[in-house]
Amino acid sequence: MLRTSSEMSGWLNSGQERKISEKMLRFFADESCDFAIVRGLRSIGFDVRAVVEDMPGIPDPEVLKVAVSENRILLTEDKDFGEWVFAHKSATAGVVLIRYPSNMRSVMIELMIELVNRHGNELLGKFTVLEPGRARIRSIARE
Repeated sequence: MLRTSSEMSGWLNSGQERKISEKMLRFFADESCDFAIVRGLRSIGFDVRAVVEDMPGIPDPEVLKVAVSENRILLTEDKDFGEWVFAHKSATAGVVLIRYPSNMRSVMIELMIELVNRHGNELLGKFTVLEPGRARIRSIARE
């Protein structure tokens, strides 16, 4: 079972689950994102665009601009997006940074789907790190 940092701290009940309005969330997968994530989310009805399909090779700032203009949560395995969001204060509709070692890829898709089903709307405008056994959902402070 996937737990968020707040659940680990006891802020949420471990059995709490949220239902998303019929697949309202939209995603934009960076080139670094394992395409199995794209297929997995599409298979359950989510709208997922992929850089590798639509605009391969575009630079990271452009990836963020497209995601924001289409109100899509960015899916990535590239830690540089943390720098773009926090240090450069780039606008974002939300980022999910996926941190899974190659020997744990078999459960990654299932846990990504669980994250979206349980915490979907919480991901909007947040920087989330998904890693084995947990997800950290962090607000992006803007001045």
